[in-house]
Formats: sequence, C-alpha cells, structure tokens
Amino acid sequence: MGSGCLKVTKYFLFLFNLLFFILGAVILGFGIWIMVDKNSFIYVLQMSSSSLKTGAYILIGVGAVTMLMGFLGCLGAVNEIRCLLGLYFTCLLLILIGQIAAGLLIYLQRSALKAEVSGIVHKLIQDYNPDDEKNRTIENAWDYVQSQLSCCGWTGPENWTQNTILLERNQTSYPCSCKNVTMDSLPYEGFCNLDIASNPNATFADWPVNKPGCMEGVESWVQENLGIILGVSAGVAVIELLGMVLSICLCKNIHTEDYTKVPKY
Repeated sequence: MGSGCLKVTKYFLFLFNLLFFILGAVILGFGIWIMVDKNSFIYVLQMSSSSLKTGAYILIGVGAVTMLMGFLGCLGAVNEIRCLLGLYFTCLLLILIGQIAAGLLIYLQRSALKAEVSGIVHKLIQDYNPDDEKNRTIENAWDYVQSQLSCCGWTGPENWTQNTILLERNQTSYPCSCKNVTMDSLPYEGFCNLDIASNPNATFADWPVNKPGCMEGVESWVQENLGIILGVSAGVAVIELLGMVLSICLCKNIHTEDYTKVPKY
C-alpha cells in the first residue's frame, strides 16, 4: 500500500471513529433518559420490572464502552499505533457479537416480554390508590399514559373493575385519566364519581371513558418507531464493520522499524 493510500485509510478510519464516538454518546444518553424519565410508559415498566432497569444499565454501559472504543480508534489511527488498533478491532468484534446476541434474545423472548408487561400493568391497575404517596409517581406516569393515548386499562376499561378501591365503591367511580373528554381543565389522576342519582344501577359499562385499551396504543407506538430503531441498529452495525475492516487494513500496512538494519557493536 502506498503512503497516499495509507493516509486516506487512516483519516477515513478517524472519521468513522468520530462518528462511532457520537453514536456511543447517543446510546449513553438514551440509557440515561430511560433511567430519569418519569412521564411515560417507560417509567411504569422501569419501576415495576427489573428487566427494563437492567436494560437501561446495559445501554449506559454499552454507550460508555462505545465512546471509549471510538476514542481509542481515533488515537490509534492518527498515531498509527498497532496495539491500539488491534485492541480496537477486538472490542468492536465483541460488541458486534453482543448486539447480535441481544437482538436474537429479544426476538425469541418477545412473547414472554409481552406477558411480563401485561402482568405489570394489571398489578398496577389492581393496586392503584391515589391516596398512597409511596406509589404516587408511578401511578401518575400511568395516568399520563392513559390521558395521552386516550385509552383505558391494558386491554380495556374492564381491567379497572379489579381495582380494590373501585370494588369497595361498587364501581360508582372510575379513573379520571380515562375520561373521554379533553383534559385541559380536568384532573387526569385519581378517581371521578358517577352520577348515581340519575342511574343508581350504573356499572363500568356506564363509565364515560375511552374504550380502547392502552396495549393497542403502545403496540402502535412501537410499530411506528420500529423502523427508526432498526435503522439506527443497522447503521451502528455497518459503522462497526467498516471500522473493523479499516482498522485491520491500517494495522497490517503500518510500517515498523526494521531492526535488522540497526548497527551492531
């Protein structure tokens, strides 16, 4: 390889690693967002299941390692340090294998994951208590989900008939966040009371709430953003492969000192 071609490879590798460093920062930021967000369905899952919390820690770790690899790749490329380039190639290979394994695991366990989410939400609805300050934050997050997605319960409003407080009230109250009106001037948390004076035999079927369950809204959100998720994942994988190819080419063609030419005394 000529010196000109070597320089082109070196600076291409530097640019790829700079982009790789930025992507690592994005992954790190996404993991931190999952940990600190308190106004979405993500927070409901995070507080109820250790799986998502573990996943957030993994994202933070992967993001940090990716940023470190990008830094090492830039340093090794600019200074033509073989050991750093070799370490960079090895780490990229391990990260790529880990990403493929994680993707396959999520795909194979998708049914179990869906069942776990369903169990988490059903338990949250059953134990929902607006007077319990201990779980107020996670309950506010679920109220926010129901009001924003215009949904009620997980599969439908009938899920709320298992709530302990509504059972005590003989279903003469309903969750305010489910109400099928604009929430600009109304509370979207706690319970609202039915007008039982006009209908003393009211049941949950008479609740003025949205009929769709939130499962449909969450699945629609996932479907809408699936292309973005897959696109980002594919982009990261392509950058990793290009970085591996460029690093091994540069490593093989870095000229080392010929110690046979050193004068002997």
